[in-house]
Amino acid sequence: MIVGGLWALFHVYVGQRLLAHAPLALGWRALGWGVIALLALAPFAAFFAARSRRGPLTGALERVGFTAMGLSSLLIVFVLAGDLLHLRAWVGAGMFAAGVVGGALVVLLLGSWRARRPGVVRVEVPIAGLPQDLQGFRIVQLSDLHVGPTLKRDFVERIVETANRLHPDLIALTGDVADGLPPALREEVAPLGRLTAPHGKFFVTGNHEYYWDAAGWVRELEHLGFDALVNSHRVISQGAGRLLLAGVTDHSASRLVPGHASDPFAAMAGAPESDVRVLLAHQPKSAFAARAAGFDLQLSGHTHGGQYFPFNLLVRLFQPFVAGLHRLEEMWLYVSRGTGYWGPPLRLGAPAEITLIQLTRA
Repeated sequence: MIVGGLWALFHVYVGQRLLAHAPLALGWRALGWGVIALLALAPFAAFFAARSRRGPLTGALERVGFTAMGLSSLLIVFVLAGDLLHLRAWVGAGMFAAGVVGGALVVLLLGSWRARRPGVVRVEVPIAGLPQDLQGFRIVQLSDLHVGPTLKRDFVERIVETANRLHPDLIALTGDVADGLPPALREEVAPLGRLTAPHGKFFVTGNHEYYWDAAGWVRELEHLGFDALVNSHRVISQGAGRLLLAGVTDHSASRLVPGHASDPFAAMAGAPESDVRVLLAHQPKSAFAARAAGFDLQLSGHTHGGQYFPFNLLVRLFQPFVAGLHRLEEMWLYVSRGTGYWGPPLRLGAPAEITLIQLTRA
């Protein structure tokens, strides 16, 4: 109710600033308020559709609702920025309204085009004492695909083709694979089964798995050939080099499923000696416990890099690490901006990525 109330108030504010003083006839003004009301209600229709039985209109409601959410948030930001700069007093009410609406639509189209085209980001991580046999070891990280309302099988197929062309030694999928239940999205995520790497492909849960059916998604990913790391580890040997790969459940899982508390110490329990220790953890917040447990590198996602302005700035209020490579005492942390997106089909200032992590000797 709080979120819905704030959302409604923002739309009243946008409608007041765009329509109250614009040179419009009464009929056009009423139509404008009708559009504002639909923009406010559409995201809630999308959330309802996502939880309802799949039907011919369900997908359309989701696409329209989440697109409307993106357009609404852009209109709010543009109007706020215009008011701060007193633009309406300079250009007039009519020109201000036209500029805000036109600018928001252009940015929405550009951001939607960008959101569906993740680029390859190459990152070298220097590891002290890395043996020669692990020099140049390649990990492709995919994160936050969020297959579901607006991202479908064709998007997953393109991701798989790009990832395989990078010839990774290992593939890491760091959570938030989909937004929906496994039976409804099984065919959409099926291309993930074609990901290949000589040392295998591994998966850890994100917070969105727990919103839908964490156990079901773990089984689905295992069916597609992934090794699900649920507070557990595997040892990967390449020549004389040994890499310990561990994975934890999502940082918030203890509040959602009893017994699923994220625990880097448990993930490393009983592990043999290794040359480098890598942890897969959906949220960057796991890094502090990972460092205490003795890991050399953590791979995370979750933040989307903020996804689009101004959230790429606001996310820093809630996350200690937002995107890119960071140093936490003796441990490295890489935070992916995500391969897909959540909600609005929109990315601005935080491009999507397929990440190629390459280990090098420090």
